[in-house]
Amino acid sequence: MAMAWRMTVVIPVFDEARSLPHVLTALSALPGAVEVIVVDDGSTDGTAAILDRSAAESSIVVVRFPRNRGKGAALRAGIARASAPIVVFQDADLEYAPAALEILLGPIERGEADAVYGSRFLGSRSQATGPVHRAGNWLLTWLSNRFTGLRLTDMETGQKAFRREVIQALDLVEDRFGIEPEITAKLARAGCRIVEVPVGYTGRSRAAGKKIGLRDALWAIVCIVRYSR
Repeated sequence: MAMAWRMTVVIPVFDEARSLPHVLTALSALPGAVEVIVVDDGSTDGTAAILDRSAAESSIVVVRFPRNRGKGAALRAGIARASAPIVVFQDADLEYAPAALEILLGPIERGEADAVYGSRFLGSRSQATGPVHRAGNWLLTWLSNRFTGLRLTDMETGQKAFRREVIQALDLVEDRFGIEPEITAKLARAGCRIVEVPVGYTGRSRAAGKKIGLRDALWAIVCIVRYSR
């Protein structure tokens, strides 16, 4: 008899050997049965060895790309293999605390939403790192809202949850960070109910390993326009 998973956590990972073990440990403490799918996006820093040990000690599913293909490609691979009723995204860098995933599940489990976004800008204070990061997130979310008709505060958030049949029905094609505006646009076009909840966020700099850059922000604009039509 198949395991009655409560949720599937999809983790795209590229060279996050220092933080990945902490993420996996935190996920193991979540209530209910959690299916964990880690997609190693061509890591070269020891991530593969960590996943080998973790897979031997637990039931996590590991998908490996021989070369780096991007966050979008990794998420699509994980989504395709998900089997729980709710699919959630969790980055491997600990900018978002895995414990917050519990908050994202509520609106879906109560039948109030098809997708839940963990917003860094709801609550008592916004938590984006630095004025450039903050301005970029505001601009992309504002532009996305203009094209989709939504009223989101954080379209680019790395913590999202979906009913499995909803996210698996989307025909996603973006390989890199453009998958975030692509998902939002296609959810809006499908008439899906999107709810936001506040989540904590501890940002890091590019020097500390942050991978998204100006090129990705510019491409996100293209994706907002392209997929909202």
